[in-house]
Amino acid sequence: MNTDAHRRHGGMGTMLVIKVSAETANQFGELVADPVTNEVLHYTERPETFVNDLINCGVYVFTPQIFTIIQDVAFAGNNTVNLRRETSLEAFQSVAKVLPPEFVRLDQDILTPLAGKKKLYTYETVDFWEQIKTPGMSLRCSGLYLSQFLKSEQIGPNVSVSANVRIGAGVRLISCMILDDVDIKENAVVINSIVGWKSSIGRWARVQASLGEGDYNAKLGITILGEAVAVEDEVVVINSIILPNKTLNISVQEEIIL
Repeated sequence: MNTDAHRRHGGMGTMLVIKVSAETANQFGELVADPVTNEVLHYTERPETFVNDLINCGVYVFTPQIFTIIQDVAFAGNNTVNLRRETSLEAFQSVAKVLPPEFVRLDQDILTPLAGKKKLYTYETVDFWEQIKTPGMSLRCSGLYLSQFLKSEQIGPNVSVSANVRIGAGVRLISCMILDDVDIKENAVVINSIVGWKSSIGRWARVQASLGEGDYNAKLGITILGEAVAVEDEVVVINSIILPNKTLNISVQEEIIL
């Protein structure tokens, strides 16, 4: 979660939220947030009827003031409390249960009363998110996490990748230099080439030396893309030099594109 967003809101707490389908939303804590300020206006835990497709991910940033709130709830109930969330075992128990009075429920006792009081705000994620409540879900979440880094692309040997490079699934990189802010789409291939800053290589495109073997001493022994060159989908560029700010929509071989 972005802590800068938490400080910018100036509230007591910020919760990570995500949008889900209306069919599954009632399995979680649903909330309504101000679309401009991101303030939580209404919060309810596992409602019987649909409230909103924005749900609580269970990740929070609080200021130390949260401990005062917990203390107030404790004194109101005249109990010594433990702040807790429902365990996985409890979530899967089908029988009705009553929590002991010594517990404070984070969702119902803390978050719900804070809604609409300019105390609680949201930070919406667009990344993957899943609950882990069964052993099988841990495998699924592990796969989702690793997919952020290993999307079936193969990198190496002899590959240099600079900052802010985006590499799609199925990409193959061999003996190449990829400079800052390059975008390489799915299933593209780059071999024995230098790809300049802010360039883009389309899906199923190939940027390479002839037969994939570069002649490092020859003028056109490798392929070089200048800054902000766009190679469109399925275009093949072999042993060529492309000067900056060019768009290639046809394949070229042993060319210098000025």
